Amino acid sequence: MIGTLLNERFRLEEQIGSGGMSTVYRAFDPTLERWVAIKLMHKDISTDPDQLERFRREARAVARLSHPHVVTVIDFGEDSGTPYIVFELVEGETLKERIKRLGRLPVDEAVAYAIEIGRALSAAHAERLVHRDIKPQNVLIDPNGRAKVTDFGIARSLEAHGLTADGRVLGTTDYVSPEQAMGHEVTEQSDVYSLGVVLFEMLTGEIPFKAETQVAVAMKHVREPMPDLQRRRPEVSSALAAALDDATAKDTEDRYASIDDFVHDLEESLAIEVARSGGSGGEATSVLRALPGETADFVPVRLRNPRRWLITVGAILLLAGGAVAYFATRTERGAGQAATPRAGDLSRVALAGDAAQDYDPQSEDKQESPDATRNAIDGNRTTIWDTESYESDFQSLGKDGVGLYVDAGSPVAGRRLALTTPTPGFTASVYAANTVPGDIDGWRKVSDDSTAEETTRIKIDTLDKEFRYYLLWITSLGEEEKAEIQEMTLFR
Repeated sequence: MIGTLLNERFRLEEQIGSGGMSTVYRAFDPTLERWVAIKLMHKDISTDPDQLERFRREARAVARLSHPHVVTVIDFGEDSGTPYIVFELVEGETLKERIKRLGRLPVDEAVAYAIEIGRALSAAHAERLVHRDIKPQNVLIDPNGRAKVTDFGIARSLEAHGLTADGRVLGTTDYVSPEQAMGHEVTEQSDVYSLGVVLFEMLTGEIPFKAETQVAVAMKHVREPMPDLQRRRPEVSSALAAALDDATAKDTEDRYASIDDFVHDLEESLAIEVARSGGSGGEATSVLRALPGETADFVPVRLRNPRRWLITVGAILLLAGGAVAYFATRTERGAGQAATPRAGDLSRVALAGDAAQDYDPQSEDKQESPDATRNAIDGNRTTIWDTESYESDFQSLGKDGVGLYVDAGSPVAGRRLALTTPTPGFTASVYAANTVPGDIDGWRKVSDDSTAEETTRIKIDTLDKEFRYYLLWITSLGEEEKAEIQEMTLFR
């Protein structure tokens, strides 16, 4: 095909990519004297009327997009019955190539790229167009360091690699959402999940799940919890780790409801990361400058939310431990409108620094590591609250269990209790009350029993009643001698 002239206009000069159903060429347009990229559908596929019509329809849909972080569609045509799409030519490398070359990206750079990809997805979602195949291979880094997303809406029908169901290609399974892997409806939240996985790879240098087959990888996305980001990259802030957790939640009810919600929290996280590191460079600086707001005296960038920035930086400079995390995980969306980060349609309950208390009503001293309780809510996964060590089960000691409860400050209708632990395998459930009872019988059980994983979200059903205190009640330690809680978060 090299040297071929499509429709007497576009001369194919070099093959720069190939997939199971299409090939991409660098081409020259002598009419406008510019270089372009042309994706040419394979001739054997173009004879399929359904594939051909999908190609045409989706090319028209992508052409509606005009965004600085989307590779622009310039033209669509057919030559001798073979359809092709003309794109702007982006010189540079793919994000996948950048990760392979550098390994883990700087934290601020990774977050900046995730924000740019998210903004591109937001533009697509506004047009009711879901990408379905977000992966580093589909993100180009131009010579100015900007991320540009390609293959909007056509990746699913043009790329043959990945898991198939009902004859449809669902995308590369390294980044596939659980619902997509199961063959269920693909929505904007599927793109949120895939972007979360891409961010994980940028920060750690590795994809989260590996297996011998693509199907096995897909099933890990369905069944296994995401690896703990802060274990692999300890310097990452708790705010960023929490945003990634919410983006990659298995259940769409726990996941960000929209890409805009995810991008919002990433913007806040980027401000935190830059404040912690004392400055930024490269694309992180460009992203921060694009955020409207007042310029902080100590940072040469413009911020979307200056008050949020000042609170965060002040906390980082003046406070330690739980106070840092408390301010870092709060957000504000305009004058007089405070809000907290969301997981889907859930809101985090803001807890005071001393809101966590141990609960061991059936022991003589009534205590269970009382000096470490604030560690469970300080936003720092390197600190823990743990039970005492037990060589046998609680029942043999005459105890029903031990626990840790949080004081919401006022009655709320709790809906989720999220926790992270380095000692998975223990069994726990959630109880609620409006006063702290002297025994477990005085609490109301509001969840099923759950076996803790590294990251666990326990669904709470209060029947729309509001309670002030929520207790994580541990009834079995599994194979460990004690249970450790890194972080515990209440959602309403």
